[in-house]
Amino acid sequence: MKYIKYTFLIVLAFFVSGCGNEEKKQSNTKKEEVKKIVVPSFNEDSAYVYVKKQVEFGPRVPGTKQHANTAKYLENTLKSFGASVIVQNGKVKTFDGKTFDLKNIIASFQPKATKRILLAAHWDTRPFADQDAKDKNKAIDGANDGASGVGVLLELARQMSLKNPELGVDIILFDLEDYGQPENSKFPEMRDSYCLGSQYWAKNLHVANYRPMYGVLLDMVGGENVFFTQEEVSRTFAPQVLEYVWQKASQAGYSSNFSYEQTPAIIDDHYYVNSIANIPMIDLIHRDASSLSGFWKHWHTHEDKLENIDKKSLKVTGQVLMQLVYTE
Repeated sequence: MKYIKYTFLIVLAFFVSGCGNEEKKQSNTKKEEVKKIVVPSFNEDSAYVYVKKQVEFGPRVPGTKQHANTAKYLENTLKSFGASVIVQNGKVKTFDGKTFDLKNIIASFQPKATKRILLAAHWDTRPFADQDAKDKNKAIDGANDGASGVGVLLELARQMSLKNPELGVDIILFDLEDYGQPENSKFPEMRDSYCLGSQYWAKNLHVANYRPMYGVLLDMVGGENVFFTQEEVSRTFAPQVLEYVWQKASQAGYSSNFSYEQTPAIIDDHYYVNSIANIPMIDLIHRDASSLSGFWKHWHTHEDKLENIDKKSLKVTGQVLMQLVYTE
C-alpha cells in the first residue's frame, strides 16, 4: 500500500505541477497580449493635406473672411470624425486696442470617459511678419506656425474615428494665439498679449471642474528635422509629463527628435493652461540653436509656407501622439 500511496503522490504532484505550469502559461499569454497592443500608423500624407487645406484659405487672421471660413472647416471636419464639438466664443482685446471675437474649437472623443488627456494647438495666423526683412506688415501663411499642429491633430482625430481609444481625448484648437505685440511696437506695452484664446479658455473652462490627466501642446511641428527640447515652463509645471512623453517617443522610435537638452522658458499656450487652469501641460515646439531666434528658422516670416513643411516631421509628432493615445 505504501507503494501505491507513493505512486499516487507522484501523480498528484505531477498534476498540481502541470496545473501550475498551465496557470503560468495563461499568465504569460495574458502578458504577451498586453504587450501586443497595436498602435495605428500615423498617416503623414493625410496630415499634410490638412495643413495644405488650411493654408489654401489664406492667412487665418482674426476678423477676416479667411479666419471665419477656416473655423467652419475645422468645426465640420472634427464633427465628421464623430467628435462632440463645441465652439467657445468670446471677446478679447489685442495690444493695438482692437476687440476680436475669438473661436476656440473643442472636440471630445469618448466624452463620457473619466480618464482623459488634452491635446492642443493654435489655428490662427500672425497678422504681420515682424521677423522678416520685408513686408513686415503683411500677414504670414502660418503653414508651420499654427497649421502643422492642427493638421497633426486632425489626422489623429481621423484615426480615432477608425479605432476608438480606451481613454478620453480632448482636442482644443486655440484662437488668437499669434496676435502678440511685436518687440518694436509703438503701442504701450501690453503684458500677456500672446495666447489670448488659451487665456480665455483657462479662465472659462468648457466643462466645469475639467481635469484631464495632462496636456500636450503642439507648436511648429512640421519644419524639416523637427527637434524638441525640454523647455523651462514644461519642466517647472509638468516634469512627469515631460518624462512620460519622452519615453513614449523612444518607444515610437523617435528619441533622436526628443532631446533632454534644457532650454529657456517659452510663453506659449501651455503657460496659461498650467498657471491658470492648473492642468499640467508641456509644449512640443521646434527649436533650432543655429537660428537667431532659437526657434524654427522661418518663424514669423513669409517663408512660413507650405513648401517648407516636412511630412517626416509630421510623422514624428503624430506617431508619438498615437503612442500616447493607444498605449495609455
